[in-house]
Amino acid sequence: MLLKGHRFFYGEIAIRKWFNGLMPDVSTAVGKVRIAGMIEGTSFLLLMGIAMPLKYFANFPEAVKWTGWAHGLLFILLCAVILLAWVRKRLSIQRAALAFAASLIPFGPFLLDRKLAEDEAREIKNLA
Repeated sequence: MLLKGHRFFYGEIAIRKWFNGLMPDVSTAVGKVRIAGMIEGTSFLLLMGIAMPLKYFANFPEAVKWTGWAHGLLFILLCAVILLAWVRKRLSIQRAALAFAASLIPFGPFLLDRKLAEDEAREIKNLA
């Protein structure tokens, strides 16, 4: 934990607010889905919000090429992590389908994070 007044303290507060006060736990399958979803969702927003305008308004198609590649790889990673969590019975088929569908729309993974945080808390409780 960082001390108040430390230069990174306020960054930690911002991160905790970002995750609704429930930081993902990388030791759980659902926590891995949450983290992968946040990273993939951010890459999707970068692709649509920065790279696409650069391609069409600044005649810079390389932005879409590289951002699109990164987003594609992150999307495949997210699908694999969702599948793994479902196979391990940490996500129901409905929640896994919802996580996949949320990855297809802008801001979807961010909106789904709260429900996944509840599933993650349940998973941690069951493991303890």
